[in-house]
Amino acid sequence: MSNDQPTPGQPPEDDDPFLKKPQEPPPPSAGSPYGSAPPPPPPPPYEPGGYGGYGGADPLAGMPPLAQPGKRIVARLIDFLIVSIPLYLISLPWGGAIDVTSDNGDDGFGDAVSNSYSGHQLVWSLIGLVVYVAYDTYFTHKDGRTIGKRLLKLRVAMLNDGRVPDTNPSLMRAVVLWLPALLCCPCLWWLINIVLMFTDKPYRQGLQDKAAKTVVVSVP
Repeated sequence: MSNDQPTPGQPPEDDDPFLKKPQEPPPPSAGSPYGSAPPPPPPPPYEPGGYGGYGGADPLAGMPPLAQPGKRIVARLIDFLIVSIPLYLISLPWGGAIDVTSDNGDDGFGDAVSNSYSGHQLVWSLIGLVVYVAYDTYFTHKDGRTIGKRLLKLRVAMLNDGRVPDTNPSLMRAVVLWLPALLCCPCLWWLINIVLMFTDKPYRQGLQDKAAKTVVVSVP
């Protein structure tokens, strides 16, 4: 490995260790009239029709491996508890955000709409939505890792180049994840996303990943 120092004025390298690794050019070939070997053939497709319908080379080439669905579920549960427990405790002086005496088997802020709860619970549902979306957007845009993902060594990455998502995809991802989960159909929504994490090929994308064009990968 070379120990040469960068020359003055040379721009610093990107310090994101999770970006795709650039492909090194092939060595010159004496048999080529142009002094270099012809480009290598493209890698074989993951399955007929290309990589999940994208075609061409795998967008994940050079990136860390995809995260295991079980770890993603545990990380999401950690994030849910980190936000929901303080939010519920704060709501107690105003009657609580959740009707803990309900016997309908559902829980969470999404019950406010789906079960026609009282007005103050709807208000807390909207507050919860803002807090969850802000939490996910901030940490995803910061370094791709919420607290839960950091503990489980996971990271959100843009599918096309592996970068940390910018503000717009981070916000899109958070809204698509939490809006139905908190205000519409929580049980069905989580079930759909969990099934997709196990069955989606080849990127294990939940609906929020498909909307934001992201994937979740494992990191050291």
